[in-house]
Amino acid sequence: MNTSPKFIYVTLITTTPEKLWAALTSAEFTKQYWGGTAVESDWQVGSKVVFRWKGRIVHNDTVLKSEPPRLLSYSFHPLHIEELLSEPPSRVTFEIEEFTGKSARQGPVVKLTVTHEDFQAESKIFPMISKGWPDILSSLKTLLETGRAIEFEW
Repeated sequence: MNTSPKFIYVTLITTTPEKLWAALTSAEFTKQYWGGTAVESDWQVGSKVVFRWKGRIVHNDTVLKSEPPRLLSYSFHPLHIEELLSEPPSRVTFEIEEFTGKSARQGPVVKLTVTHEDFQAESKIFPMISKGWPDILSSLKTLLETGRAIEFEW
């Protein structure tokens, strides 16, 4: 039996898969909804994923899967929180699907499923990401649908 925790978040967003992919992979876009953090990469499998916040590199991760505009996965290991440095990297995966349920009057709808897994059983980062991802993903959804992100103070 697997006892390691897993975080799963599912939301519907009024957008297209291509626009959502761009929002997840464009450093200028991520800065708008990720508290000023630019997520930078060329998004090729094996390439580095650098999170840059206030001029500091706070993550140096690796692309694990990249299938535009449907699937993106990368390692996740914060470098800026001392107590987390000893934990091995976890993995975050974004699955993007056209929503084929009830049609929306606003236009195309995309189902985004974010799965964050591969944590140690007593992970210190798991409670942090469980609070952080809903903020980030709600801000992303709001930005795509209204043109303005939710601004959080972190």
